[in-house]
Amino acid sequence: MRQLLLAITLGLTATAALAGPGHDGGEQDIPESEIDRTIEVKAGDLWFKPDDLSIAPGETVKFVIENIGQIEHEFVIGAADEQQEHREMMQDMASSDGGHHDMSADHHSTGDNVMPAVTVASGETKTLVWTAPDTANHDLIYACNIPGHFEGGMHGELNVKD
Repeated sequence: MRQLLLAITLGLTATAALAGPGHDGGEQDIPESEIDRTIEVKAGDLWFKPDDLSIAPGETVKFVIENIGQIEHEFVIGAADEQQEHREMMQDMASSDGGHHDMSADHHSTGDNVMPAVTVASGETKTLVWTAPDTANHDLIYACNIPGHFEGGMHGELNVKD
């Protein structure tokens, strides 16, 4: 059991070490004047606050994610099926190569799907600027897909509504 915990801890540490500047640096080249709203998100160990969010179609939001927990977390926006696919990829990588996955871009990619994402180490704050789809009735999820985190409660609904 101790070896398993050590392997998981080292895998999470390696994931942070491999995170490229785009994934960790969620600041996009969008002028502050084009940001419609700033939303502060707290990430604790296995929870996000707020629990759910509503965003207007086409609204550009600057998420300020503060990790007040003891371990690394990620904040990823995507549809439920995209999140599931990403979670499975993360689990496969954790079990096959010690938790490494490519975070070298500003977004997570799963097949043809691109999801905005940022990884936040314990005690750090990162930002992610995102523009909602132009049409209403998009039900998205924000989540941490590090193995076990989503299942532990690290997710919320992000509803795009008028």
